[in-house]
Amino acid sequence: MVAQTAGPENGWLIIHGGGTVSNETKKRFVALAGGPDANFVLIPTALSEKQINARGSFDVQERAWAKSWGINHFTILHANDKAHANSEYFIDALRKASGVWIMGGRQWRLADAYLDTGVESEIKALLDRGGVVGGSSAGASMQASFLVRGDSTKPGFPDGDNRIMVGNHQKGFGLLTHSAIDQHLNPGKREHDLEEVIEKHPELLGLGIYEGAAVVVHGDSFEVVGGQVNIYDGNQHSGALYYCLSPGQFNFGRVA
Repeated sequence: MVAQTAGPENGWLIIHGGGTVSNETKKRFVALAGGPDANFVLIPTALSEKQINARGSFDVQERAWAKSWGINHFTILHANDKAHANSEYFIDALRKASGVWIMGGRQWRLADAYLDTGVESEIKALLDRGGVVGGSSAGASMQASFLVRGDSTKPGFPDGDNRIMVGNHQKGFGLLTHSAIDQHLNPGKREHDLEEVIEKHPELLGLGIYEGAAVVVHGDSFEVVGGQVNIYDGNQHSGALYYCLSPGQFNFGRVA
């Protein structure tokens, strides 16, 4: 039986399915954080070191990201270990912020660096005071309680094998309770992958988010923006183990 899925009581989540983040989603994120003069944090840790370094210095990345998102004040936080994640610099930046965006890549890197650290605690504190946490791709999956595609151990795969749905990393931040979140769904791609997760963990609600789409969550209510989202509740729906939601307002208590 699916347990009650819910987001933060005071704050907001933006769970993006990967690909291009639309201007509508960017504007929603900035507005929920308090506008362009609020303090923002960008977390690129799901990317490999090579990918991060290829983007240039953090100063260059900050200017490019600020211009793209229309914001004025933000900090990039990137740690390779929990000691760094517990540093005063990280904690202070998050305590001053009202918006956090977690980039895509491999979600196991986020788990290795930030689970059970001050970063996780301060992200949850930010939500308690009414802020917003958003993320795309890996940054979407990490917001769930159960982490899908979290393999980091398959021989010959230095970045892990993200085709493995139930890997050696299975814990997310739990910002959306009793949930598993998959991303980069497109027609004919990944629609059935969450089925095995929900079969093994029937207490979870699965969300499969198509590229370009986003789910905006507040408490037990959510809005689908810019595309399609599949809901996996362990039941049959016209011969499928999921059903589809188009843009609109919904309630977790009524979709499971």
